[in-house]
Amino acid sequence: MIILILGLAIFLGVHSVRIFGDRWRASQIARWGEGPWKGSYALASAVGLALIVWGYALARGQPVVLWTPPPWARDVAALLNVPAFVLLAAAYVPGNRIKAAVGHPMLAGVKTWAVAHLLANGTLAAELLFGAFLLWAIVDFASARRRDRAAGTSYPAGGLAGDAVAVLVGLVAWALFAFLLHGWLIGVSPFG
Repeated sequence: MIILILGLAIFLGVHSVRIFGDRWRASQIARWGEGPWKGSYALASAVGLALIVWGYALARGQPVVLWTPPPWARDVAALLNVPAFVLLAAAYVPGNRIKAAVGHPMLAGVKTWAVAHLLANGTLAAELLFGAFLLWAIVDFASARRRDRAAGTSYPAGGLAGDAVAVLVGLVAWALFAFLLHGWLIGVSPFG
């Protein structure tokens, strides 16, 4: 469990610099340059992610069961991930109204993904992993919206074509992950 916690601390810590130390972040970018900052950020993120994956795999080998999810929770979680994937796609597809409405669709997608997985898992490691991501996404979303308001940031309205691409990309990514990659990578098939 220590490896999982260390990975979460590194990964979410790196991703929280803007929340808790935006001025420090700006000074470091000015000092190091944008390329080296992004490289260090990516390296620390990769180390954190690797530790999360390793730590979670170790914890799954000796699970501490806190509660048993109801049988329907797995299906609900799989379906909740549909909007999570669409929101994730909307963060990157230009000209969509989803981003204009939500502001930070990736963070909204992470929140949805985390809630879905909290429903379907009852182990200590799962609650720690998905609960940490949920808490981080809530705090980061609020922080990002505050920054937007302070800077007067608004997102372009976009159009139907951007919406359609975001939804299509999200649905295809969800289907690939739900029916193929989740079982292969995680060892659990969302649909049995």
